[in-house]
Amino acid sequence: MSDAEARVLNAIDAAETVRLLAETVSVPSITGSDAESDLQHRFARLLTEAGMDVDVWKLDLADLTGRPGFPGTEAPRAEGYGVAAVSAGEGPPALALQGHVDVVPTGDLAKWAGSDPFAARITGDVLHGRGACDMKAGLVANLAVARALRRSGVRLARPLAVHCVISEEDGGLGAFATLARGHTAEAAVITEPTSGAVITANAGALTFRLEIAGRAAHGATRYEGVSAIEVFWPVFEAIRRLEAERNSDVPGVFAGNPMPYPIEVGAVRAGDWASSVPDLLIAEGRLGVRLDEDPAPARAAFEETIAGVAHPWLREHPPVVTWPGGQFASGRLPAGHVLLDEVTRAVADVTGRAPAESAAPYGSDLRLYAAGGIPTLHYGPGDVRFAHAPREQVDLRELHEVTRALALLTVRRCGTL
Repeated sequence: MSDAEARVLNAIDAAETVRLLAETVSVPSITGSDAESDLQHRFARLLTEAGMDVDVWKLDLADLTGRPGFPGTEAPRAEGYGVAAVSAGEGPPALALQGHVDVVPTGDLAKWAGSDPFAARITGDVLHGRGACDMKAGLVANLAVARALRRSGVRLARPLAVHCVISEEDGGLGAFATLARGHTAEAAVITEPTSGAVITANAGALTFRLEIAGRAAHGATRYEGVSAIEVFWPVFEAIRRLEAERNSDVPGVFAGNPMPYPIEVGAVRAGDWASSVPDLLIAEGRLGVRLDEDPAPARAAFEETIAGVAHPWLREHPPVVTWPGGQFASGRLPAGHVLLDEVTRAVADVTGRAPAESAAPYGSDLRLYAAGGIPTLHYGPGDVRFAHAPREQVDLRELHEVTRALALLTVRRCGTL
């Protein structure tokens, strides 16, 4: 290990990093909320204090919505801010560390073990709270690297960039806006939770909406009507058959994952009166997009499946399919790119074990960076199985390991003066 590497590692303050994570989790930065903007401004200040040149800007939502490739959104939003920081050094950033500040809603508060979801409760080596895993631990690791560089006095030959983005959970608007503003790097690591692995590819996910028509009637004479709930059932069965077909040939990078391209109906609403036959059912869900599959054929396959359901009523009253909300394409690190070896070596030097390479069945900002010509992978603290759940948590030992590995990667990739 070089002297510069050792100095940066020694400058990482583990206790300070935990305190910062607790403070960050305590901000209820739900996608689209005012707290999301508040946290962006907080990180802008912290990155400035770490000696970085910080660009903070208010997103032009109307302009971004009209741009080609707009990734869609789901949460109501009045405003949004971008934050991109760059350290001193010559040329474009050799590396960008990226993370999103937004979190999903808490769900039923009664499920949170009697605790405020944003209380950042620590038990042993585990910190609990909404966003702890997805992905405020990764955000804090990125900041801790910048702070360690400043504290160590090590000067990078080429710049490090840190991107803090919004709206990842509902489509990727923040990453889209950051790239549209011209912020770039030769390579990027998104510090999403990876359970110690290095994720080099993401499947995609497209939000769909189905409208199934019925015919209203009094519940006492239901035979005079057609229940939209009943005619939805063969549609649901067709969706399950399509799901099985699309998961029949799984790439090796998804080893151990029995269903990398799930199709899930996440919300169903029907009827407006208990004693009436429901004449409308609305179902919303997500369609998994296969690796390297363009979203357009994925949408077409889904629409053809719905249109082909053999039911007399549906032939006369075909379901309406629309595609609102987040539209995540798939993405991957180019085969053989040196970033994988660089991250693997940094992780192995810190932990004593080489990380596995894997792929994720969910969409992320990786595909936007990859589409923008920036080779990108995921490596960050946390287990995604705890994300979006009332048991959300992160192992603090993993947070420290990831921070050290990212620090080594930064020094090696950016070089020193």
